[in-house]
Amino acid sequence: MTKAATLYGSKTQSEALRPGPLRPANIIRNKFPTYKNGSNGIVIKLADGPEMPPLKEIVAKETADLLDRRQRLSVRELAMKFEKGLNTATLLSNEVKWRQVALLERDILLKNLKSVLESLRGRVTGKTKDEIEESISMVEILAVQLSKREAELLQQKEEVTKLAKSLKQDMEELKKEVREARRIKMLHQPSKAMDLENEIRILRNTFAEKSKDCVNLLKELEMHKRLKENGTIPSFDLEGLQCLGSMLRIVGLSGTHMDLSNISIQWFRIHPKESNKEIISGATRPVYALEPHDVGRYLQAEIDVGGEIAVAKTAGPVDPDAGLVDYVETLVRKPETEFNVVVLQLNGIDQPKESVHVLNVGRLRMRLTKGKSVVAKEFYSSSMQLCGVRGGGEAASQAMFWRPRNDLSLVLAFESTRERNTAIMLARRFAIDCNIILAGPGDKTPW
Repeated sequence: MTKAATLYGSKTQSEALRPGPLRPANIIRNKFPTYKNGSNGIVIKLADGPEMPPLKEIVAKETADLLDRRQRLSVRELAMKFEKGLNTATLLSNEVKWRQVALLERDILLKNLKSVLESLRGRVTGKTKDEIEESISMVEILAVQLSKREAELLQQKEEVTKLAKSLKQDMEELKKEVREARRIKMLHQPSKAMDLENEIRILRNTFAEKSKDCVNLLKELEMHKRLKENGTIPSFDLEGLQCLGSMLRIVGLSGTHMDLSNISIQWFRIHPKESNKEIISGATRPVYALEPHDVGRYLQAEIDVGGEIAVAKTAGPVDPDAGLVDYVETLVRKPETEFNVVVLQLNGIDQPKESVHVLNVGRLRMRLTKGKSVVAKEFYSSSMQLCGVRGGGEAASQAMFWRPRNDLSLVLAFESTRERNTAIMLARRFAIDCNIILAGPGDKTPW
């Protein structure tokens, strides 16, 4: 007994130490019989319970049940979808049938209806018969109306067909004309454009020569007038075309070159119908670039020579640039216009001239940007100033002074003189629409 117990004990211990899944307690218990103490000390053996199936079989059975349920669910969903599709197909089939019925010949339907009503008329009497007679007459009237309507529709269809054919024919003719025009344009546009450019260049040169001759004649008349009135000959004169876009330069009439760099100079505007002079603030150099505010006014330069004031004046009012007003009126219709500019000065400090900025002149504000960065963006206000550059220099006719606000001032150079004057006129026009008058430093603004 001791040996058997020892062996049994060692086996149990080895099984306990052996790695692996734990076995259910009821399975282990079912290997041994179950006893119970009965009456009079008799031990009774209880009947064994039902034997538990292996765990592998339980897992397989549960898996099969799940697959079966999933398959039945999928079949149910397929059946529902099939029923839904069948109902939709039935509805579509009925709709097609209804359309086919509606597309039957109207005269056949009306004829069948009339025959049915006539067959019923012989079977009924009294009030019903009168109603059937009335229905038959209504069917006849409806048949006549439908026939008329069908004839009208056929006539309209023929007219529409004729119109479509004529439009198609016109379209083909227009396409042919467009192709021919494009061909002619491709063949002759370069030569025509070149001829027009040459003609414009010749006209400009002729206009410049005639303008110089006219200015010289006016200067001679002014000289004779001053000689007759005062007995003196002016010492200085203004050189350059007296029109917007050009520059005026003070020159001496003595025949020798004079150094005007150390002489005090001041430019003025004079209205043709007024005698008072309007000082042009900052215009103190021998050279002055005309700007849009100068159009229609005389320009006068006063030169202080040894305490004596010499005067050089334009022979007539400054003329506008040909076609510039119409061009500005065209741009006014746009909400904004962009100009490529170079910032020459920022708050009076010279800037590098390599970078190109974009000046945007809009209906309500002006904006200067470089790429995605904004240099200035201001609405039109009474503190904003805008005018041509008055400090002189060869590029003054292409430069503009702009002070968006009190702490920021800029000098911008445009690609051409025409673009500079266009930007000034356009900004002043938009500002006037906002009840704001843009002018230069110290300018009076009665206009």
